[in-house]
Amino acid sequence: MANIKIVLRKNMMKKDGTIPLALRISENYKTNYKWLGQYVLEKDWDQVFGTVKRSHPNYRKLNNFLMKKLTEANNVYFDSKDERITTKQAKQKLTGPGGSKSFFTVAAERVKTKYDRGTFSVAKSELSILYNLEEFLSYKSSIPKNEVIEGIKQRRKIRVSKTRKGEFSFLERINHFKKNQHLKFKDIDEAFLEKFKTFCTVYLNQKTRTITNQLIFIRTLFNIAIKDGIVSPKFYPFAGEKERIRIGSGNKIGLTIKEVEKIEALELVNGSTIWHTHNAWLIAFYFAGIRISDVVKLRWSDFKDGRLYYIMNKNEKPLTLKIPDKALSIINCYKGEKDINRGYVFPFLSKANLKNTEDIFIKTRNATKLLNKYLKRIALQCDIEKNLSNHIARYSFGNIAGDKIHPLMLQKLYRHSDLKTTLNYQANFIHKDADNALDMVINFKSPPDKN
Repeated sequence: MANIKIVLRKNMMKKDGTIPLALRISENYKTNYKWLGQYVLEKDWDQVFGTVKRSHPNYRKLNNFLMKKLTEANNVYFDSKDERITTKQAKQKLTGPGGSKSFFTVAAERVKTKYDRGTFSVAKSELSILYNLEEFLSYKSSIPKNEVIEGIKQRRKIRVSKTRKGEFSFLERINHFKKNQHLKFKDIDEAFLEKFKTFCTVYLNQKTRTITNQLIFIRTLFNIAIKDGIVSPKFYPFAGEKERIRIGSGNKIGLTIKEVEKIEALELVNGSTIWHTHNAWLIAFYFAGIRISDVVKLRWSDFKDGRLYYIMNKNEKPLTLKIPDKALSIINCYKGEKDINRGYVFPFLSKANLKNTEDIFIKTRNATKLLNKYLKRIALQCDIEKNLSNHIARYSFGNIAGDKIHPLMLQKLYRHSDLKTTLNYQANFIHKDADNALDMVINFKSPPDKN
């Protein structure tokens, strides 16, 4: 049986000296607190009897209220048909099925966890989703579309500016949402999600995949909230035939051999930003489409005995690859700058604080943005009409590989966990059978006339 008691949470004292009262539910070394919404001074609380002293002006009414809440909590355990009810489930029953915490509070706690673990890219993208939801909740359909879009852009611009100046830290942004109580889980139903998707398309100009990622985030938070007893499963908007998340696959277009050769042959000024961009992109391509964020962080210590040894940042998978001669010739161009670049091959992180993982993340992100900018210039100089970007190095490798390399080997080169992922990925670049089938129908010849 659980131990249920009303306690004073002294570590949560307010500025006026009052302290919140809470139901403490403890069982099997697990404890949960249910806030009662009442505050008293420490001098007015009887810790032994768990009641308000006569010194409090409303002690009778407050004690009656506390006795009622204590009785409700005990009844949850006595009336429950499930003898194995947990403290979290008990808290949820006392709170009601609609949820005890706001959606933003639970989301902020998750983002904070990602931040503390050093997965800054995930924390940043999830924080962006919260800002999108905040914009959705505050926008008014009566305001002209252009004004709404301009307002969103201006608020985003101000946030970015303050962040760059150090006036608005990542943790401050997390705390902003932690205090936001404007959205309950029970309010997020099918109609809400449908309107949010429309808002993302019309006012944020987002593509289908970006919207899908946001729905996945919302679904993840619902699963967390249900597991923790914050909200009842009956409010889950993704169950059964309700909102169904479908992950589509857009066309992946890579460069051809001739287009890659144009980039290789491009002559640029040594040491210029576009020269570094050119080299970094080719290194990504030569190592089977290694992600550009990993290229930026390549260190001389990653190269041993003619091989590259590195751990993929996205999924922390270790990999070793032979250094192709073309890659070696580029890497050798940076040998003289080993000390200047502080152990990195490329200069993009030479000024990063190596003891600060967040600073490394920020400078890596800034480098990838810079590279994408200069890749557009390289495309112009090479007369390449395709969207030359960091990630197209991976697509280009897949496009040239086609069906020439066994899927199991491609799985290893791509660092995929599942062969099915590799087969689906490579299907974007294998067109031979479909092309032949099309030719057989279109380029048909009628049979000769027997007469």
